[in-house]
Amino acid sequence: MQSDTIKNKEEKTGFTEISAVASEDKKQRFGLKIFPETMEIIDTLFEHDNCKSRSEFIEKAVRFYCGYLLNKEHTATEFIAPQLATLTEGIVKGTEQRLSRAMFKIAVELGAITHMLAAVHDIDDDTMIKLRAMCTDEVRRINGIINFEKAVRYQRSD
Repeated sequence: MQSDTIKNKEEKTGFTEISAVASEDKKQRFGLKIFPETMEIIDTLFEHDNCKSRSEFIEKAVRFYCGYLLNKEHTATEFIAPQLATLTEGIVKGTEQRLSRAMFKIAVELGAITHMLAAVHDIDDDTMIKLRAMCTDEVRRINGIINFEKAVRYQRSD
């Protein structure tokens, strides 16, 4: 009897609690007035979003908007995180491709310079090993920022 009274109060006030994972038998029907342009958008996009029906699409949209309004961490991230992940992934992939192309071009130029230097200079193995060790230490020390003027001054001082 008490549960009937609570149910009647909920129906009169219009507030009912629906669990987050609602099954088909717990869904409620209600009338919805919507502009024809909005309905055309829904018809165009609901299948693209892998929704089985307009109702599922509208429910997802309402939940998304409610999460946005409530701005609670657990609800907002549920809706925003996939979009941010996709956006970030696209930015990272684009940057990765540009950096890879640039590094390839630099490696080609460095290879050409290395072969030209090796062809015109007769450097013994011991000097080459010492030079590689010195360059490795220098790059670590200067964090990879090579300065041509400093290298020329260093070579002139020896």
